[in-house]
Amino acid sequence: MTETPGVHPTGPAHPTGSDLHLDLPVTGGRRAALMAALREAIRSGRLAPGTRLPPYRALAADLGLARNTAAEAYAELVAEGWLTARQGSGTTVADRAAPVPPAGARRPPERSGPAHDLRQGQPDAASFPRTGWLAAARRALTAAPNEAFGPGDPQGRRELRTVLAEYLARARGVRTDPDRIVVCSGFAHALRLLFSGPAAVLPPGANGPVAVEAYGLAFHHGLLASAGVSTVPLSIDEDGAEVGELALHPEVRTALLTPAHQFPTGGPLHAGRRAAVVDWARGRGGLLLEDDYDGEFRYDRQPVGAVQGLDPERVVYLGSVSKSLSPAIRLGWMVLPDHLVDRVLSAKGEREAWASALDQLTLAEFIDSGGYDRHVRRMRRRYRERRDELVAALAARAPHVAVSGIAAGLHAVLRLEPGTERSVLEAAARRGLALDGLADYRHPGAGAEAVPAGDGLVVGYATPSDHAYPAALAALCDVLPPPA
Repeated sequence: MTETPGVHPTGPAHPTGSDLHLDLPVTGGRRAALMAALREAIRSGRLAPGTRLPPYRALAADLGLARNTAAEAYAELVAEGWLTARQGSGTTVADRAAPVPPAGARRPPERSGPAHDLRQGQPDAASFPRTGWLAAARRALTAAPNEAFGPGDPQGRRELRTVLAEYLARARGVRTDPDRIVVCSGFAHALRLLFSGPAAVLPPGANGPVAVEAYGLAFHHGLLASAGVSTVPLSIDEDGAEVGELALHPEVRTALLTPAHQFPTGGPLHAGRRAAVVDWARGRGGLLLEDDYDGEFRYDRQPVGAVQGLDPERVVYLGSVSKSLSPAIRLGWMVLPDHLVDRVLSAKGEREAWASALDQLTLAEFIDSGGYDRHVRRMRRRYRERRDELVAALAARAPHVAVSGIAAGLHAVLRLEPGTERSVLEAAARRGLALDGLADYRHPGAGAEAVPAGDGLVVGYATPSDHAYPAALAALCDVLPPPA
């Protein structure tokens, strides 16, 4: 049996030393036990080189030892080279090359990523605007009212909702006001609020299955399935989802689409289809869920405005900063029809447990100061250059491989001859090249007539660093099949 004496929040304070927790046996020599406990703490790395120890008097009081016992233990460990004592600087852990693992201990396996990473969905992490974000955080914290450090508002900070309403109207053509915006932690959180749990806004069975595009993220389909919601795939062509097929499914009253840039095939929803899906929602008394995951990044022209602007009462607009800034900032938003706001807030509950109020204030300041606009413009240029490099590399080394979809977003689809996709992915894996196949995004219920012909690769060009990108493109070209 052991006791675990140490410094606790209610114990004595040591302004000149550090709190230290040690396990000492109840019986046996106390000095030897203290020395053994300190050696083990240093050997295991729990006490790192340079760590300042409490004065021996304070440690003795905490552990219930005689002062001389603690002083002698410190002195012997200094002599052994475990500790260093200097006049006026106290006692510290001596510098050592590395913690010594105990005998027989297993080292954790070393983990290494792919040699080249062209997976989609990740922005360029190295381009996060650290300086601008830090400056915005300082200004936001300086100006924040005291109540911002209390329990959060489930709807989100008013400061963020206000600047979002202005920004989304200006940049994406969204028609809203702050009271119709609910802050969440991202798109997946929004789906859970809408469909999952006993307080779901759109409970299973109340609105029938959800229509989705024949290509999309399996994670989203799985999230709906886990909530008991079935999905009906809509065919895809160069003009986006075939929304006319909604008339064939009278049981469907909700559709989830990516109108600005179909994910992942890359086409925008045709203007006629945008109007048609809004008319369908009006006539059916239904809803369109608009996933605007990368709508700010179009390179061949100005970004197309949101479908939400056509009818704010029939469209739920969903966005986040996961592509424009970083997925590490868990912030997104739902722009809601007026009749859904209270239902969404009820689903969230009394206390907001997802979105940090301090991050919300920082994002509000970053947008309001113009920092967000400058960052998006800078990244738009950067990603356009990345895409241009991809197209140029293919033209030089694999001109028979076509890039489909519009020039937009953080990924491109490379068309392959039927039957070649799997072999290309296997060759890429052997080269340490990570990328996705188009088949991985196909809805399991989609028939052959519902999807574009041919195999393909989904290539994310935002993830690699600048110095690693040329080698990643070279590896990609090396594994592409020769002309048929």
